[in-house]
Amino acid sequence: MSSNKCYKAVFFDMDGVVVDSMPYHFISWFEVLRQYDVCIVPSLIFEMEGAKWDEVIKLALKQSGMSLQSEIMNKVVHEKEKIFKKYFKRFIFTGVSEFIKSLKNQGILVGLVTGSGSMEAKCILPGELYNLFDTVVAVDMVKKAKPNPESYLTAAKNLNVLPEDCMVVENAPYGVKAAKAAKMFCCAVATSLSRENLVEADEIFSNHQELFNYFEQLEY
Repeated sequence: MSSNKCYKAVFFDMDGVVVDSMPYHFISWFEVLRQYDVCIVPSLIFEMEGAKWDEVIKLALKQSGMSLQSEIMNKVVHEKEKIFKKYFKRFIFTGVSEFIKSLKNQGILVGLVTGSGSMEAKCILPGELYNLFDTVVAVDMVKKAKPNPESYLTAAKNLNVLPEDCMVVENAPYGVKAAKAAKMFCCAVATSLSRENLVEADEIFSNHQELFNYFEQLEY
């Protein structure tokens, strides 16, 4: 698939692409899981970004050689959300809002496709930014989370565009896999992981400015 074409829609992941929230997700998981003597490292959370959180817990438990009853796992997720709200300080990546507005001014549809829940997305993003998106697909709106392509295919269907006419901006392996499985062109920004973790993407950028510069070279 080539980038030398005019895409009708651009889909953005939220955590690590629109908002710098991944460090807060790690801190929240670290604090809640250590109460159960489960130790995690940042790479576990960053690499699994986009997956449903029960899968994150299962992997963390597996790596620690432990298990928890399902009712306790639900409690863990609830406690994690409380800790996240306590620590989270909103920081929208510089230039993202202006970039999205520029795309819309060119007649390009934009969507938010996130591994976070729908209510969480509304709370994390400022209303003005959230309302810029022509569609929002959160993890609780689909049956299968990333790396399954369902969320991106749903976004394309919502906007009545073909997958091959869509570009995705991601920052994590699961999201990249989902985009590619959906047959979409994928750009990755190395905000929380190294470029080596994102090699399946069509284009990889070290920061957002490189991404913005790349789009300026495309003809619309």
